[in-house]
Amino acid sequence: MSKEILKAIVPVGGLGTRLLPATKSQPKEMLPVGRKPVVQYVVEELQAVGLRQILLVTGRRKRTIEDHFDPEPQLVAQLKQAGNEALLADLDYLEGNSLFYYTRQSTPRGLGHAVSLGADFVDGDDCVVALGDSILAAPDPAAPLRAMMKAHRQLGATAIVAVEKVPAEETFRYGIVSIEGAEPPAGEPVRMTDIVEKPSRGTAPSTLAVAARYVFGSAVFEALQRTLPDKRGEVQLTDAIRLLIQKGERVYAWPLAPEQRRYDVGNFESYFQTFIDFALADERYGYLVRKYVKKIAYEL
Repeated sequence: MSKEILKAIVPVGGLGTRLLPATKSQPKEMLPVGRKPVVQYVVEELQAVGLRQILLVTGRRKRTIEDHFDPEPQLVAQLKQAGNEALLADLDYLEGNSLFYYTRQSTPRGLGHAVSLGADFVDGDDCVVALGDSILAAPDPAAPLRAMMKAHRQLGATAIVAVEKVPAEETFRYGIVSIEGAEPPAGEPVRMTDIVEKPSRGTAPSTLAVAARYVFGSAVFEALQRTLPDKRGEVQLTDAIRLLIQKGERVYAWPLAPEQRRYDVGNFESYFQTFIDFALADERYGYLVRKYVKKIAYEL
């Protein structure tokens, strides 16, 4: 069994062009979803599974992400003095023992390139990769990743990739995996036999789409070095995973359960849906939001 996993890479360097003009001067990962920016949900998920060394791969106009995770002892002291327990709880992500590191992807060259910039940070250890614009919503949002990390160690895996079922007509939007045998129950790893990035309509090998969470051994960085850029000049993480499969490495898919949903904040439609769902479910303000939605729905 491999040693405990302690490090995570969070790519947050994308341009967010599909969310302009909202992302003209702020990263899409800092757009609010309910009472938190998107990337805070991701970091809190990593903290919940014990990952305390977190590398954020940033890019141009991403400084606000660094500012968001900077400790603010003066602000915390003021809130404590005022007895504002609710706001203090919202800042718990600053009060843990997490260590945040940053490196910059000056020119966006694909997700695979962004992950490759974490090679020195990982330094031969196993690691988690969590996309900074995708939130996992579940009764326990950290449960899938916690289970994936455990399985990765028990299986001696090279990679475990979270996957979710998507409609067949939408498979062209995702990385799609092929697996051995029949689709297993949720929460059980299954050996992957292939993976393809955004297959052409009607050619997808399955409806199992990559769901923004990965556990990797260090071999992924060697595979990324051998991965050629695609026709847009981008290095795809999917292509590196495919190389690992072709090499005979132990690469597994991890199907999410129906109650474990990935929210991808990549365009306005998905962002609006995400914000609405999280606002309606908010433990502090959800009742008021639901009341308002019922009112305007009645008026329509």
